[in-house]
Amino acid sequence: MDIYQFNKEVGKKVEKFNSDFIMSHIIQTQKPSRIGCMYLEKNGIIGYHEAVVPQLLLVVNGEGKVRGEKEEFVHVKNGDAVFWEKGEWHETRTDTGLTAIVIESKELNPASCMPLAEKKRI
Repeated sequence: MDIYQFNKEVGKKVEKFNSDFIMSHIIQTQKPSRIGCMYLEKNGIIGYHEAVVPQLLLVVNGEGKVRGEKEEFVHVKNGDAVFWEKGEWHETRTDTGLTAIVIESKELNPASCMPLAEKKRI
């Protein structure tokens, strides 16, 4: 499990076309991808399961904790992106609620667009 960051602080200012915003790139794929949004309520859980393809979980609201195959949970919050390889067992939990975008594809390389968080590889 790797944890990356896509918050405003790691983005780049865009001024092209008279624009004024910050862009945090997340992923670029050549193969088909499935993108969804998950809403976990208070005490919500995405149960312990095996990733059938590489998965990237982008926390956009709230906070929670994630784990890979080790039983050690790591705190995540908005702006964190959690990456699991195909075949990696994992789980996500929240006490207060969490909203996340999930990207699944046979080809995901988040390191090509996002910096690794201080937590790095877990």
